Amino acid sequence: MWSPADIWNYVYASATSVEVNTLQAIFKLGLSLILGSVVGFERKRKGQMAGVRTFALISMGATLAMLISIYVPQEYMGLKNGDPGRIAAQVISGIGFLGAGAIIQMKGSVRGLTTAAGIWMVSTIGLAVGVGMYVLSVVATLLILFILVQLERFEHKVDIGSESRIIRLKINSIVESITEYRTALRRHRVHLSNVYVEYDYSEGITRLNLIVLVKENTDYIKLFADLRLVNPTIAISLANQVSI
Repeated sequence: MWSPADIWNYVYASATSVEVNTLQAIFKLGLSLILGSVVGFERKRKGQMAGVRTFALISMGATLAMLISIYVPQEYMGLKNGDPGRIAAQVISGIGFLGAGAIIQMKGSVRGLTTAAGIWMVSTIGLAVGVGMYVLSVVATLLILFILVQLERFEHKVDIGSESRIIRLKINSIVESITEYRTALRRHRVHLSNVYVEYDYSEGITRLNLIVLVKENTDYIKLFADLRLVNPTIAISLANQVSI
């Protein structure tokens, strides 16, 4: 009759064994599922398409690939001197297809780079679990969460980073000076980097394309309200620079 201590020792020995066994494989797949799901939950919370199931499957798939890489030379005498990392190495290159699928390019705005990097990182965590680096895998997962949650808050707090945008104005007059527009933009901490002007003298209309650098927390409603007061304005719109 096994005591609880005997059961624990058996489970621990199986989980930390260099050779692949059934109990160890189940434990590793379960751990990789948990670690991948944690990261996936954070991404899904931010509205990303790749969520809990996607990250869990990626992590488990990488772990299984690593287990197979170890198992093949372990069990087949002809491959005793084979490279255990050969199969697992393909995970790193193959995961790039999934990462590319998570990146969305829309009118010059690229989204999903962080999720793609998370997918790549989770796949390496799965490999680490497969090779038995449990502590490192857990620490890496915690560091990912720190980067995704805490560093994002820090970025917003210190207000770093700018985005290139174009503000389009249709003005019901011929504008000969943009000084007042520069002043209005400066009040909202928006940097004007370039200007494109189109005059329609027959209609008495000016079309201004203001190429600007804006902060993520810019209040466009108040900004547009100030711009509208400079001259009689027919329309204002915001677009990405590529749509000029």
